[in-house]
Amino acid sequence: MDIVFEVIGWVGTVLLIAAYFLLSIGRIPNGRAYQLFNLFGAIGLLINGAVHGAWPSVILNIVWSGIGIFSLIQLARKQRVTPTETPSADSATI
Repeated sequence: MDIVFEVIGWVGTVLLIAAYFLLSIGRIPNGRAYQLFNLFGAIGLLINGAVHGAWPSVILNIVWSGIGIFSLIQLARKQRVTPTETPSADSATI
């Protein structure tokens, strides 16, 4: 069973590094994909840290997960509130 928690930790590490790298080179924006990578990466490291008793890492990844969840909620609210664009009277041709 120990190998499962090691794999979870390594997958979390890869997700966090991939998110940062992809954002840094402009392949993904700071949006839903980036926040999901961060959230699941932090959860993986949180689980691994808890199994190994690495409590500073666990606390860090609880906070990191919270930031990811908060950001995803903000993005969802922003998408719901933003109305679809409608042509204005100024842009109509006669």
